[in-house]
Amino acid sequence: MDFKELLAYKKSFELAMEIFQISKAFPKEEKFSLTDQIRRSSRSVCANIAESYRKRRYVNHFISKLTDSDAENSETNVWLEFSLKCEYINQEKFDLLNRKSAEIGKLINYMINNPNKFGCSI
Repeated sequence: MDFKELLAYKKSFELAMEIFQISKAFPKEEKFSLTDQIRRSSRSVCANIAESYRKRRYVNHFISKLTDSDAENSETNVWLEFSLKCEYINQEKFDLLNRKSAEIGKLINYMINNPNKFGCSI
């Protein structure tokens, strides 16, 4: 199986693309702060999932990259909250993206807690 078939990867990639689209409407003065940060952290979630899958031969490396992915997902959530409080997104959009982020977090944690189901030999 390829990492692109992992549900966590698919959903995190989809979220990163949604965030990219909404962040296009953020004010220009946010370009080098909030906009760059939320795009970077959301993209890093799926990038770390891909790296973890390639390192699954070594369970500790697999889990380490997944914890990085989980941390980036949490960071993305913080930037979403700033986006809401700064009124760049509305409550409905925040709730939708927040739910997606929470689901991704659950998928990542499932992978962390079940590395043997993803090709790691324990």
